[in-house]
Amino acid sequence: MPDTQQEPRTGARSLLVLLGFALAVAAAAAIGGVASSTAGDVYGQLEQPGWAPPSWLFSPVWTVLYVLIAVAGWLVWRRAGWSGARVAMTLFLVQLVLNAAWPPLFFAAEMRLAAFIEIIVLLAVITAMIAAFARISRTAAVLMAPYWVWVAYASALNFSLWQLNPGG
Repeated sequence: MPDTQQEPRTGARSLLVLLGFALAVAAAAAIGGVASSTAGDVYGQLEQPGWAPPSWLFSPVWTVLYVLIAVAGWLVWRRAGWSGARVAMTLFLVQLVLNAAWPPLFFAAEMRLAAFIEIIVLLAVITAMIAAFARISRTAAVLMAPYWVWVAYASALNFSLWQLNPGG
């Protein structure tokens, strides 16, 4: 059922939608997690640049980022509803799909070039999403900034790992 101006975006309904955003983000994280169940081993075996983070850092960073992503999406929904934030919500869903698609490419398939191309597309979508979010909720856009920074860093790391480990 699409939102109308009369429908409240507060109270119990709002909390249910927040839970929905959290579940959608958790689903993307779970898909990526299943596909990268051996990520620690694969990552540890790769020749790495000196600026590469230790493998233990990824899990806590992504946990925080996933919370921020869910809350940011929810804030945009609260401010504009589904119909008022159609572009922003579409970009939100596209980035979730791209986010879930990267680990299978990089870790399971070991297709580092394809993963690099994919993460650059993800970064572009996040950039567009932040711009769309900013028109609706500055807070939501700010909450997405750490995600953008991390994905930009991960893009550089992906490129470097592809260069240092030919054949993927």
